[in-house]
Amino acid sequence: QVQLVASGGGLVQPGGSLRLSCEASGSIRSINAMSWYRQAPGKVRVLVAHITSYGSTWHSDSVKGRFTISRDNAKNSVYLHMNSLKPEDTAVYFCNADIRQYFSGSYSPYWGQGTQVIVSS
Repeated sequence: QVQLVASGGGLVQPGGSLRLSCEASGSIRSINAMSWYRQAPGKVRVLVAHITSYGSTWHSDSVKGRFTISRDNAKNSVYLHMNSLKPEDTAVYFCNADIRQYFSGSYSPYWGQGTQVIVSS
């Protein structure tokens, strides 16, 4: 059994900062890529940032220069540092990880439960 728990969301004023965290736990043998997605009200879920097991990162154009994804492999965790937040960043943020369990020969995607970010004055 594998579980991803996301935290760190909340209400913040425009221009403010937040750090989202997501920790994976359970029978984890290894974790490959980890990502953050977001889903705004009435819209589809979209990829925001991605980090490989070696630390290579990708950020969407809408957040580049403001958000930074990072990970701590020892803690099976991924983070999203969000600066200069805008009202259009308001969404539920989901973490995703490709995880290989013990006694498994392949990686499977797992999702966290989502954490709400509201940017408003």
